[in-house]
Amino acid sequence: MMNRIETPRAPGEARIRYLDADYQMLSPGTFVRCAVTGQSIPIDELKYWSVSRQEAYVDAAASMRRFKEAGGA
Repeated sequence: MMNRIETPRAPGEARIRYLDADYQMLSPGTFVRCAVTGQSIPIDELKYWSVSRQEAYVDAAASMRRFKEAGGA
């Protein structure tokens, strides 16, 4: 399993499997996209994601917006 410490960086968008307290890099990259805003999130700054939806969020506000859109589930 590759985690954020062991993962080599390749330019472009990463593919990630989001886990409860960490993530697994499926395809290396330098960023992921926010599922709500479409903004690029540098891997080093990734703090918000949903395990159940397998989505990343740029900040807490985007995470809460998606939570509300999904009916609070």
